[in-house]
Amino acid sequence: MKERLIRLKEVIAICGLSRSRIYQYINEGKFPASVSLGGRSIGFVESEIQLWVANVIGLRDDNVLSGYDMEV
Repeated sequence: MKERLIRLKEVIAICGLSRSRIYQYINEGKFPASVSLGGRSIGFVESEIQLWVANVIGLRDDNVLSGYDMEV
Protein backbone atom coordinates (compact mmCIF):
# COMPACT_ATOMS: atom_id res chain seq x y z
CA MET A 1 0.00 0.00 0.00
CA LYS A 2 1.30 3.41 -0.92
CA GLU A 3 1.19 5.85 1.99
CA ARG A 4 0.34 9.49 1.42
CA LEU A 5 1.13 12.43 3.67
CA ILE A 6 -1.43 15.21 3.88
CA ARG A 7 -1.18 18.70 5.32
CA LEU A 8 -3.13 20.04 8.29
CA LYS A 9 -5.63 21.93 6.13
CA GLU A 10 -6.73 18.67 4.49
CA VAL A 11 -6.87 16.89 7.88
CA ILE A 12 -9.20 19.62 9.16
CA ALA A 13 -11.41 19.19 6.08
CA ILE A 14 -11.54 15.40 6.51
CA CYS A 15 -12.22 15.17 10.24
CA GLY A 16 -14.08 18.42 10.90
CA LEU A 17 -12.00 19.33 13.96
CA SER A 18 -10.38 22.69 14.56
CA ARG A 19 -6.60 23.08 14.51
CA SER A 20 -6.46 23.57 18.27
CA ARG A 21 -8.64 20.51 18.96
CA ILE A 22 -6.44 18.36 16.72
CA TYR A 23 -3.33 19.41 18.68
CA GLN A 24 -5.16 18.86 21.98
CA TYR A 25 -6.17 15.34 20.90
CA ILE A 26 -2.61 14.60 19.73
CA ASN A 27 -1.27 15.65 23.16
CA GLU A 28 -3.87 13.43 24.85
CA GLY A 29 -3.01 10.46 22.60
CA LYS A 30 -6.48 10.51 21.00
CA PHE A 31 -5.41 11.47 17.47
CA PRO A 32 -2.69 10.27 15.09
CA ALA A 33 0.60 12.11 15.57
CA SER A 34 2.06 14.30 12.85
CA VAL A 35 5.19 13.52 10.84
CA SER A 36 7.98 16.09 10.61
CA LEU A 37 8.71 17.13 7.03
CA GLY A 38 11.64 19.35 7.95
CA GLY A 39 11.79 22.83 9.35
CA ARG A 40 8.38 23.75 10.70
CA SER A 41 6.47 21.65 8.16
CA ILE A 42 4.40 18.68 9.24
CA GLY A 43 2.15 16.17 7.57
CA PHE A 44 -0.20 13.41 8.64
CA VAL A 45 -0.45 9.87 7.31
CA GLU A 46 -3.71 9.88 5.37
CA SER A 47 -4.58 6.25 6.19
CA GLU A 48 -4.21 6.97 9.93
CA ILE A 49 -6.60 9.93 9.66
CA GLN A 50 -9.11 7.84 7.70
CA LEU A 51 -8.88 5.08 10.34
CA TRP A 52 -9.47 7.63 13.11
CA VAL A 53 -12.62 8.87 11.33
CA ALA A 54 -13.85 5.29 10.86
CA ASN A 55 -13.30 4.60 14.57
CA VAL A 56 -15.28 7.71 15.57
CA ILE A 57 -18.13 6.57 13.32
CA GLY A 58 -17.89 3.08 14.84
CA LEU A 59 -18.21 4.52 18.36
CA ARG A 60 -21.30 6.40 17.28
CA ASP A 61 -22.80 3.26 15.79
CA ASP A 62 -21.99 1.26 18.93
CA ASN A 63 -23.82 3.86 21.04
CA VAL A 64 -26.88 3.65 18.81
CA LEU A 65 -26.87 -0.16 18.89
CA SER A 66 -26.50 -0.29 22.68
CA GLY A 67 -29.62 1.81 23.24
CA TYR A 68 -28.02 5.22 23.66
CA ASP A 69 -30.20 6.78 20.99
CA MET A 70 -33.44 4.83 21.44
CA GLU A 71 -36.79 6.59 21.59
CA VAL A 72 -38.74 6.39 24.85
